[in-house]
Amino acid sequence: MFDWKQDPHRRFNPLTREWVLVSPHRTQRPWQGQVESDAAVNQPEYDPECYLCPGNARAGGARNPHYTSTFVFDNDFAALKPGTPLDRFESDGLLIAESEPGLCRVVCFSPQHNLTIANMQPADLRKVVDTWVDQYGELGRRPSIGYVQIFENRGAMMGASNPHPHCQIWSSHALPNEVAKEQASQLAWGDARGTCLLCDYAKLEQAARERVVEENESFLTVVPFWAVWPFETMVISKRHLSGIDELSEADRDGLADILKRTTARYDRLFQVSFPYSQGFHQRPTDGLDHPEWHLHLHFYPPLLRSATVRKFLVGYEMLATPQRDITPEAAAERLREL
Repeated sequence: MFDWKQDPHRRFNPLTREWVLVSPHRTQRPWQGQVESDAAVNQPEYDPECYLCPGNARAGGARNPHYTSTFVFDNDFAALKPGTPLDRFESDGLLIAESEPGLCRVVCFSPQHNLTIANMQPADLRKVVDTWVDQYGELGRRPSIGYVQIFENRGAMMGASNPHPHCQIWSSHALPNEVAKEQASQLAWGDARGTCLLCDYAKLEQAARERVVEENESFLTVVPFWAVWPFETMVISKRHLSGIDELSEADRDGLADILKRTTARYDRLFQVSFPYSQGFHQRPTDGLDHPEWHLHLHFYPPLLRSATVRKFLVGYEMLATPQRDITPEAAAERLREL
């Protein structure tokens, strides 16, 4: 059996019937957070103490090459490990655990330490998109990988341990909770109506225009009708694509463009390099076609009204139902004004 004091695994909650990922070995990871000011202004182009800058040593002992574009490496303090043996523990239907093999990588967007998506050049952002596509394909082809989660935490308050422009990719054996819920909903919608849930939703938002923030030929950014986070947005592909590996050359340019323009609006709204968590939701990599899936991204920024007023999910929101003060329509209007 796997060692649940050392090996990554997930545990089942019989009250909510959801899983939680447990990574006990992550306590040794380094931390360079707690910077609440504008990282893009206060950070140098090169930081000799940064373990993500070109040529510098990482905490795990390896040294970065003198990279000039994107740079990908296996996370030195990964939450998931590829050598974890597949196993399951169960006792009376109440104590349930499954081992969770996987592989985690870090993608540095640029060698320049003080950049963000909002102030990167479109051509450089396009290279990031190409890297995401390549990593999704490479990791997803591994027999042990059932899902590839690409995500970025920006800012110390969102758990980013380093201000250098980068994201993470966690590829797991099992389907994560939020992805599983979205898959079930998209499947149910397709079975009941014979159409795609997000295709239908995107058409509705394009017609209403109330919650649309940004738009180009390939993508649409909206504040979802059901948004929870303050100034939460969702970026939806206009064509029915199940994953980023189906993006055309024009779509890849469009994705880089919509991400730059969407994040720039956030920066102008808060007059600071705003903190957020963002990530792709797309087709699982279990070898099935999954026509129900529609490619999209979520942006979850915690700031409420200014750079000094924060909003976290706490209290009633954690124990009962999420709550928000600013309507999606008002949030979209403020973002459009910028």
